[in-house]
Amino acid sequence: MKSPLATRTMFRNRLLTIALVLVGIPPACGDENSRPSENVHLRSSLNNCRAKFLREKKGHVAFIGGSITEMNGYRPLVCEILRRRFPDTEFTFTDAGISSTCSTTGAFRLQTDVLSRGPADLFFVEFAVNDDQDAHHTREACVRGLEGIVRQALRHNPHMDIVITYFVNPEMLETLQAGQTPLTMAAHDEVAVHYSVSTIHLAKEIAERITAGRLTWQEFGGTHPAPAGNAICAGMIDQLLGRAWSKSIADDARPIAHPSVEPLDERCYENGRFVDSGQAKLGRGWKLEVPAWNTLQGSKRSRFTEISMLCAEQPGAELVLEFTGTAIGAYIVAGPDAGMAEARIDGGPPVEIDLYHRFSAGLHYPRTVMFAADLKPGPHTLTLRMLDKTQSAGHAMRIMQFVAN
Repeated sequence: MKSPLATRTMFRNRLLTIALVLVGIPPACGDENSRPSENVHLRSSLNNCRAKFLREKKGHVAFIGGSITEMNGYRPLVCEILRRRFPDTEFTFTDAGISSTCSTTGAFRLQTDVLSRGPADLFFVEFAVNDDQDAHHTREACVRGLEGIVRQALRHNPHMDIVITYFVNPEMLETLQAGQTPLTMAAHDEVAVHYSVSTIHLAKEIAERITAGRLTWQEFGGTHPAPAGNAICAGMIDQLLGRAWSKSIADDARPIAHPSVEPLDERCYENGRFVDSGQAKLGRGWKLEVPAWNTLQGSKRSRFTEISMLCAEQPGAELVLEFTGTAIGAYIVAGPDAGMAEARIDGGPPVEIDLYHRFSAGLHYPRTVMFAADLKPGPHTLTLRMLDKTQSAGHAMRIMQFVAN
């Protein structure tokens, strides 16, 4: 008689298989010789994590990204695929998806949200959509964020296998259908190729299917895919794994460190980290507190409502922070009353930063704002002051953490 756990696992596996078949993706692990999509790119062996799963019967798989990762979407399907492939392995899954966050924020929160939980054996990364529609990143910002994530991850565990997935929004879909590559995907792919990281170009796959009349945008489910769209993504990842693991490996196979290469951008956020906001020297107008959210207009996300933040709401509020590195910024929530700040590094010329985001009108929106990103390595002093002008309904700044590289 099967155990309750075995029965539940079998039931989940059947549901996944049915979902994959319904959207035209054969379950690759049931047929290792299935020809993978041309938009599945295996660039290096994924045998390090495979050997660990088989030999030690334990594995740590992490996911980082925005709302597409945080939602009940492709991530849990991939978890089920891995459970199906390795039924005797005890997995730890880390969900580090946070809605609205981009690869810049990802690079600074990686240590806290992923690496602090122990070495990951397999790491899935998703930021193409958020770097586009949320952050409107330049190519440089896309590279610095994603390369910072990859370099930090491999420094923490040189054996870590990494997979990057490109999801899609309507504007990116139009660009792909016009035969062009969206900026964020081109920049991320540059990083992936440089580090021989495997990629799932789900966006191109969807564009091709829609153009061929084999799928509609509505069936896919939109920017935040429906179950059918997430099953397509999971099926492509299953094909990647099937291709990578098509040949047997020796019982005594040991992990091989991924090659070390020079950075594409020497100022990438490979030393990205949070700097405790409590280290700042506060002048008048600043308080370290949990904001009185019930008195503030705009929606709030529960993950942020119990966090102590450095808060200022009046012009002239000033603080000083000493830090070491080449870049400094702040991870904030910016709502309807988000103001404007002035940052000076080492007493230099002021730089104005508008904290208000176009999504701030109805939401206290999480974002990372950079004050300086091309400093000389070494110790520096940040002076931050709230300005007597605003593009919003107020002059507020609420800092969860400073970020530095």
